Amino acid sequence: MTSKTKLSLFALTWPILLELLLQILIGNIDQFMISQHSQTAVGAIGNVNQIMTLLFITFTVISMATTILVSQYLGAQNFHKVAEVYTVSIFVNLLFSLVLCSFILIFSQQVFWLINMPAELYAEATVYISVVGGFLFLQALHLTLSAIFRSNGLMKETMIVALVINIINVIGNFISLNVFHMGILGVAISSVISRIIGVTVMIILFKLRITPKPALKYLKPFPKDVLKKLLKVGIPSGGEALAYCSSQMIILTVINTMGAYVVTTKVYVSMVVTFSFIYSSAISAAAQIMVGHYIGAGKEDEAKKLVLSILPRTCLISVGISVVLYLLSTPIMSLFTSDPQIIALAKSVMLVDILLELGRTSNLICLRALQASGDIKFPVTLAMFTMFSIAAFCSFLFGLVFGWGLVGVWLAMAIDECIRGATLLFRWHKDYWRGRSMVHDIA
Repeated sequence: MTSKTKLSLFALTWPILLELLLQILIGNIDQFMISQHSQTAVGAIGNVNQIMTLLFITFTVISMATTILVSQYLGAQNFHKVAEVYTVSIFVNLLFSLVLCSFILIFSQQVFWLINMPAELYAEATVYISVVGGFLFLQALHLTLSAIFRSNGLMKETMIVALVINIINVIGNFISLNVFHMGILGVAISSVISRIIGVTVMIILFKLRITPKPALKYLKPFPKDVLKKLLKVGIPSGGEALAYCSSQMIILTVINTMGAYVVTTKVYVSMVVTFSFIYSSAISAAAQIMVGHYIGAGKEDEAKKLVLSILPRTCLISVGISVVLYLLSTPIMSLFTSDPQIIALAKSVMLVDILLELGRTSNLICLRALQASGDIKFPVTLAMFTMFSIAAFCSFLFGLVFGWGLVGVWLAMAIDECIRGATLLFRWHKDYWRGRSMVHDIA
């Protein structure tokens, strides 16, 4: 890579890294702060967050496509189409979110039953999902605007918004838990208020920094061709995320049969290990944007060199962080609980997670690079096959049939990540993605 490319990659990566860190914190802060008051609330929030993540895939379909299409359009200097994509993506995601808000408010109890949620978690989970789920449209708008900001290289703006959301959420949680003693209801309300303010700030920044502007005039007549392109790119791209979240729901159903303390351990471990792959998530997102711009400009060789150069050191960093977290697992888990059973189980799981992070890093970087190049169908086909045949099925086999419990579940997920990571790396290295640029089709 040239020094210019390195500088560009760094300039894109560090704000995404900080933004992801702050996004992780807003989800984990709720569970950490409530853990000081109720262990069952931790499991309740963990289950609800898994459900909400699955629903977020609907928005991810459009937002991921927005990132890819806008990046390529900007590379091709087609600004009229950029404005159309902005308008359609915001409109469609808001419409989808209103439908999902209604769904989650009406059918939450049925969803709890389907995932075998322990009965002792129902009451608190119902309170949390009723408040957070009712404002799902905030997340839809946030994801869409973030995709637009990232495509334009404006990472600092989304980082600022994430910081604002976290500060307000922490303050709100403290007041609701320690002053008004509202429990999980207060945590839910605090999350919603912080997101309302965060989205408001993002809209203001959008008006100040983004050109061209979205406008209602682009919806009359409705640009069906743009929506088709968004869905053509987004459904396969979102399909990988949908397969992941669906398999995770199946895995959660398996874990829920192991008892409340195992569910709580899973939540705590998931919170901690996110720090193992946060760097790979950030750099893969930055690389996706750069690959999209390269592909749009017809610079396929530069795109290939970029991905192959960042992969080895990113794997080293992710695995290194995972090793450190394992070595410090006992004191880290002691921050959340004094239950020796949970602490011991978490330590065993985090040992297996070292292998999982190696596969996940390769998977993240190569997946997003392939998506940005236009090679979309193969990754989602692979994901749908391995996530259900290996991650989900082997979680049941290792966890329940073999009796390995949560450790067996984590091993199944690690095998899945490693197989997909190796396969996608092979595909990128062998250039099967070349010639799949969407610019000639979307210009």
